[in-house]
Amino acid sequence: MTFFALSIFLSAFLLFQVQPMIGKFILPWFGGTPAVWSTAMLFFQVFLTGGYAYAYWLVKQKRQGWIHAAMLAVTAVLLIVLGFFWKSPVMPSVEWKPDIGVSLPILQLFFLLTVSVGLPYFMLAANSPLMQAWFSRLFPQQSYARLYSLSNVGSLLGLLAYPVLIEPQLTLRAQGWTWSGGFLMFALLVGWVALRAQGVEKTLGGQPASPTLKTEKPSAALMSLWAILGAVPSIFLLAITNHITQEVAVIPFLWIIPLALYLLSFILTFSDGPWIQRRLYALLFAAASVATLWALGRTATLSIFLQVSIYSLLLFLACMIAHGELYLLRPSADHLTAFYLMVSVGGALGGIFVNLVAPLIFTGYWEFYIAWLMTFIVIILSLLPRWERPQIRASVLWISLVVGTLVMIFSFNSLFDALVAHRNFYGLMRVKTWTSPNGFGDGYLMIHGMTVHGIQHLSPELRDEPTTHFVRDSGIGLLLSNHPQRGNGMKVGVLGLGIGTLAAYAEDSDVYRFYEINPIVVEYAEGKGGYFSFLPDSKAEVTVVTDDARLALERELARGEPQNFDVLVLDTFSSDSIPTHLITKEAFAIYFQHLKPDGVLAAHISNRHIDLRPVLWGLSQEYGLSIVMIDRGAKPGDDTFPSRWVLMARNLQSLQIPEIQERAVALDESVGSVRLWTDDYSNLIQILK
Repeated sequence: MTFFALSIFLSAFLLFQVQPMIGKFILPWFGGTPAVWSTAMLFFQVFLTGGYAYAYWLVKQKRQGWIHAAMLAVTAVLLIVLGFFWKSPVMPSVEWKPDIGVSLPILQLFFLLTVSVGLPYFMLAANSPLMQAWFSRLFPQQSYARLYSLSNVGSLLGLLAYPVLIEPQLTLRAQGWTWSGGFLMFALLVGWVALRAQGVEKTLGGQPASPTLKTEKPSAALMSLWAILGAVPSIFLLAITNHITQEVAVIPFLWIIPLALYLLSFILTFSDGPWIQRRLYALLFAAASVATLWALGRTATLSIFLQVSIYSLLLFLACMIAHGELYLLRPSADHLTAFYLMVSVGGALGGIFVNLVAPLIFTGYWEFYIAWLMTFIVIILSLLPRWERPQIRASVLWISLVVGTLVMIFSFNSLFDALVAHRNFYGLMRVKTWTSPNGFGDGYLMIHGMTVHGIQHLSPELRDEPTTHFVRDSGIGLLLSNHPQRGNGMKVGVLGLGIGTLAAYAEDSDVYRFYEINPIVVEYAEGKGGYFSFLPDSKAEVTVVTDDARLALERELARGEPQNFDVLVLDTFSSDSIPTHLITKEAFAIYFQHLKPDGVLAAHISNRHIDLRPVLWGLSQEYGLSIVMIDRGAKPGDDTFPSRWVLMARNLQSLQIPEIQERAVALDESVGSVRLWTDDYSNLIQILK
């Protein structure tokens, strides 16, 4: 029993350590978008299903112990070999960085994850059902449910240990080596258990240690019900994660909270304890739904902690309801691999629906509401004894999923309060009409998640006037309006396009170069639909590079093409946060290779949830930069937005522009001190407001 329990715990711990670790590693390679985590989750769900399918197949083989030991040996050797060529055995070298100048890099992401962690993850995924199957054969009188619960305890501890213990203490390279060492220990332990189980099976002639009655094979309806009950919480998990990271804040460690609650629900429901309370959860879910409706209408004003708490409670109750039903429908031990396989198939189908289907058929995050509806249907079916039959419950749930999807397509898509709504890998972009609250007329605005990317007036006299965070008395407005090179061939680089508002500052002979990862944003900023005209109307020579800004700048340096910017603007918002890979030591090294010796780096750090001043202060000290901050508060009677800009330069004289000095506040150690951010290390918990 001890060795089975230890192997299950260790595999589960490693399984959920590798997810945030590799997610953080590859995030910068795909533009820092929250969809990277969602797609990585789909990858892990697919490979989890593959591992369960392998376990389902393996337990029917005569030499299963030898086969599994050989697979573990191959995986261990692969990790050792890769350790000689990569920074760690599970983290590819920079040569593997993809070209992501495409609208849907899911295949590239899947390929990279497969190469880096595919086989180890597959073997870890197979371990829990395999160990439970072997345990049940050797000890048929004991329940396997507690081993399943132990597996989820290991998963939860592995997941929570990452942001609390691992990420703050170890660089990514050290994390990769530590995890690989843990896998080698796991391989040795499980290889020994596999050979021991093989020896016992051979001694007993392939029969279990004690006689056990064979139960009837699960019906197709029951297996279909297992799958749909696995799909509903999976959809809810990914939908809530998308909602939190797209509409609340793009903070990577927030991805861990929904997944931790998902795992906790498995632990509780499969612990053979008093956790299956249908009527109680029905009441609590109804109350949480009311709270969620209240929070949805106040996303822009509620604190991040309150919003995340409400959405997390809704998710947890939904998972307790669905996973509780799965526990009540669990089969006998001789069919447990089929049970786990169908549950994981449902989870993978949920991931496919959220990541591949929903972005193609929905103009909003409607899968959140579908999962919400499906949970209510699960509750209703569970409270009606006459509908307990698997055939009825499975049919109702699958039909409800299809009908709910069709309703969302033909009703909600058309009810969107937007002129244009596009959803792709990089998020949800909308163009809406806008009316000035102060009598300055109408206009159009572009919004991504909850972040306004820009507003442009319709009236001719205001059509070319910079708006929102980029007005003339903002930090960037003062810099661009009063820069000595303005109108004399000033070269400006802008990381993040929005609607191209900054192009309004250009004079004849100026050159503006924008970097934008989202091709839909580029299309509309360049004039599609006639909503925005800052780029077409600009006096500058304007170029737009459709790619991740940092990767594009790296490639330009590799080609021997430094841009020699006078000003480089960092305004790469994804909802309400700057992707962390753009504010590291290595990123700043790239920026200053593209800046002239007297060039200025301007970073927009207006943010409701994160205070980036300590990070930028640390980077300025690392590179010996002069650094000032310009805050602009809201002003009664105008339509402008409050903004905070930080200006940095190697040459102090570059910031001695009188208009800037009048408003500038020097930054020093009083803003706080954090460990220098690098590509190997960053910690967002330290800078939460």
